[in-house]
Amino acid sequence: MAKDSRFCEVVASESELRALIGHPSEVVVRGRLAALDEHCRAYIANSPFVIVATADGAGCLDVSPKGDPPGFVQVLDDSTLAIPERPGNRRADTFSNLLQNPHVALIFLVPGKQETLRVGGTAVIVRDRWLREQMAIAGKAPEFALLVAIEEVSIHCAKCVIRSKLWDTAYWPNLDGVPSLARAIVDQAKLAKSPAEVQAFIDEDIRKHLY
Repeated sequence: MAKDSRFCEVVASESELRALIGHPSEVVVRGRLAALDEHCRAYIANSPFVIVATADGAGCLDVSPKGDPPGFVQVLDDSTLAIPERPGNRRADTFSNLLQNPHVALIFLVPGKQETLRVGGTAVIVRDRWLREQMAIAGKAPEFALLVAIEEVSIHCAKCVIRSKLWDTAYWPNLDGVPSLARAIVDQAKLAKSPAEVQAFIDEDIRKHLY
C-alpha cells in the first residue's frame, strides 16, 4: 500500500504490534484446530451463509458470499468440505483466483448465533457427478463444487457480533437512501435504461436461475 500522508503513526512490524496488543491467551491458541470436531460440524450443519476469501497470484483479494439452506456446505470428512457453486453473474472471481492461488479462508454465520466459525485451507474446483448430485436443489445440481482441504479451524469470539447488534432487528438501520442494485447498476455502468427496467431483468433472472 502506498504511503498516505494523512497518517504518521503506522504500525509496521510484528514486534510493534505485539507490544501494543500483547499475545493471545493459551485458551485462544489451543482453540485453533487442524480438523473439524463435533462443535465445528454443528456450526456448519446450521449455517445458511458462508463468506469465502481468496487471492490471485499477485495477492489481490476477493471476498464472495455463498448462501443456501442450512447445512448446504457438506462435510465429507473431518478435513474436507464441499461448497456448491450456484448460478451467479459468471464473473467467477473465486474460481479464477483459486486457479492461480489455492489458499482459501471461510467464515460461517449462523443466524442468531453470536460466535462464527473460521476455516482456513486450500481448495480446488471439482465437477464429480456423485458430489454435485448430492447438492441438488429443486432437481438442479450445481455445475461445480469448491472442495476445501482444511488446515485450521476455530470458533471466533462473539465480540464483533455483539458490538454490531447484527441479529437484533431493533438496531437494524433504516434503508432509506441505500440504493437498490438496479439503481447502482444504472448509475455505475451509465446504462441507457431505467432502474425499473433493470430491476425487472434482475427479478426475472432470479426467478429462472436461482438454481
